[in-house]
Amino acid sequence: MQQAPVEIATALVSQTRRLLRDEYLPRIERCLAQLSEQQIWWRPNEESNSIGNLTLHLAGNARQWILCGLGGAADQRQRDREFSQREELPGAELIRRLTETLSEVDRVLAQLDLSQMLSVREIQGLEVTTLEAVLHVTEHFSMHTGQIILLTKLLTGRDLHFYDFDGGVPIKRWK
Repeated sequence: MQQAPVEIATALVSQTRRLLRDEYLPRIERCLAQLSEQQIWWRPNEESNSIGNLTLHLAGNARQWILCGLGGAADQRQRDREFSQREELPGAELIRRLTETLSEVDRVLAQLDLSQMLSVREIQGLEVTTLEAVLHVTEHFSMHTGQIILLTKLLTGRDLHFYDFDGGVPIKRWK
């Protein structure tokens, strides 16, 4: 049975909203809860990013691509500052900023005109479709969430217990 394009777009946007809100954010929250401020801002070298920088970068990227690019907000992003930040903001402040951004992102995604997924917009000086913007933010969040998880495991030497496998079927434990 062939699906209508709007039904597919609805499923895609719904899955994106779920991943950002219910998968990636809670994992990042669990990571930051395990770390001291010093660990959050630790960098293995000057060419690498700290967890703090990655968290700021995720908020900045989602804001630019979704809130500004799709939602029409003014783009005031200063991308380089996300990486040059050295002041050790507390983990709670980083999570507050990321949570606030993702709440706004969720509202924009919930209001998208899903019949316009192939409409072209300019984001970061690039011409992209709404579909490309949604996919970009999803994969970008996934990639950097994985980096945050890896750095957290490296810094703590602990399993983060995201899943319980005792019953043979993985059960999420990050909520």
